Amino acid sequence: MPPVTSGASAGSPPAAEAAPGPRGTCADRTGVPAGCPGPVTMCELYSKRDTLALRGKHIGPSCKVFFAADPVKIVRARGQYMFDEQGERYLDCINNVAHVGHCHPEVVRAALRQMEVLNTNSRFLHDNIVEYAKRLSATLPEKLSVCYFTNSGSEANDLALRLARQFRGHQDVITLEHAYHGHLSSLIEISPYKFRKGKDVKKEFVHVAPVPDTYRGRYREDHADPASAYAEEVKKIIEEAHNGGRKIAAFIAESMQSCGGQIIPPAGYFQKVAEYVHGAGGVFIADEVQVGFGRVGKHFWSFQMYGEDFVPDIVTMGKPMGNSHPMACVVTTKEIAEAFSSSGMEYFNTFGGNPVSCAVGLAVLDIIENEGLQGNATKVGNYLTELLNKQKAKHPLIGDIRGVGLFIGIDLVKDRQQRTPATAEAQHVIYKMKEKRVLLSADGPHRNVLKIKPPMCFTEEDAEFMVDQLDGILTVLEEALGAKTASVISENTPCKTEVPREAQLESLRGGTADSRESPSRKRKGACADKHSLLSKRLKT
Repeated sequence: MPPVTSGASAGSPPAAEAAPGPRGTCADRTGVPAGCPGPVTMCELYSKRDTLALRGKHIGPSCKVFFAADPVKIVRARGQYMFDEQGERYLDCINNVAHVGHCHPEVVRAALRQMEVLNTNSRFLHDNIVEYAKRLSATLPEKLSVCYFTNSGSEANDLALRLARQFRGHQDVITLEHAYHGHLSSLIEISPYKFRKGKDVKKEFVHVAPVPDTYRGRYREDHADPASAYAEEVKKIIEEAHNGGRKIAAFIAESMQSCGGQIIPPAGYFQKVAEYVHGAGGVFIADEVQVGFGRVGKHFWSFQMYGEDFVPDIVTMGKPMGNSHPMACVVTTKEIAEAFSSSGMEYFNTFGGNPVSCAVGLAVLDIIENEGLQGNATKVGNYLTELLNKQKAKHPLIGDIRGVGLFIGIDLVKDRQQRTPATAEAQHVIYKMKEKRVLLSADGPHRNVLKIKPPMCFTEEDAEFMVDQLDGILTVLEEALGAKTASVISENTPCKTEVPREAQLESLRGGTADSRESPSRKRKGACADKHSLLSKRLKT
């Protein structure tokens, strides 16, 4: 496939700007690669093969990349598109970090302007940090008015725990099943998404509540009051902790659980949990690191969609805050901030709230407002959800479509009635989507939920292109798996050939099974021939 230009072919993502120039060109002293079409062109230092080899040698083996079996090497990006070293353009449906679009020119200019004048630590008096804190606080309920700046969501959540524990002197934390709140040791301890996959065991001060999932959880959509039922589970945890002589410092939850599978709690759940937690002397921490800054469309913060009667005590934010620039924050009440200060320990973060970061953050706030990105999230998100629900009616593999704005999950299942997670199928889909130049990821405890959380400049045309590719891939996959017909019957013989699910997926990927295990090699006559023909039809 040749590099994509403004005259993109029918099978390509919607047209954007021209593709990068030839690989191996080098930047001149002005920052514009010599002989290249413009300043946005980037150069490779190494071939993809060499990059992979160097990564294997120098980067920790636990540091994974997307599509590990066949990684994409990205050399530049703009808006909702990413470009590989061959100039191929990919529609980015993964990146909630490049919130207002990759390399947005206003963000780049804001960073450059400030970097040319001053960047220093936050102990020097400077206008940017207070201007940003004022602007940020204006988007939140009135009581949330005190800011602490950090460089990542992990730092923000770690600091939030410190604030919560200092407030009443309590230590215990209630978290949700499948939750992920960051990579620091203090956060791995409260992230079942991580500690239940490794050798770590749950610490005695950590209490895990059922995730309020009304599709696959303990209390489902047919329950009379799932919000109260799930909240009662938190109440029981608090009572058991108190009976054991322990005290609750905080309940922490993402306003919409992301790594746990795009879970949206039922209305009223957070209000009831907050009531029980406050009654126990604890605070409510809303983790907005992945879902804040207008992603849900109607509201700037995801927690706001649960009603005006729910206001967290601490809110953490990160990823989209700096549009890929490392910037994060904790916002809390004056009461909690004063209790933290009373410990006598100074809070200092060398880079948190530095002039460049705050200039970038201010540019992001301006772009969200000036380009109507919240409205776009509502409009495009609703349209995308509508398109996906039509696909759900068509494809048995789709068990559930859930989401708000540009935060959507597609729950793939092997059986709709049993809601059996289709893990292998989800992995197959994301690799096939990559071949179609659409970047998706799969997550959740069973890795079967396709996550859609693109840059906020995502368009209706992008939504149509993504869904068209998904439709085609699911159609082929379901035909191969016999989702609509459980087996293949020979037209000429009474022989019935069952095709193992794993073999079907392997065939779809273009792979070949070991000859010693191949069912077609073990059978004779017409049935073996029929199975051989089926395998050929499944190859893509």
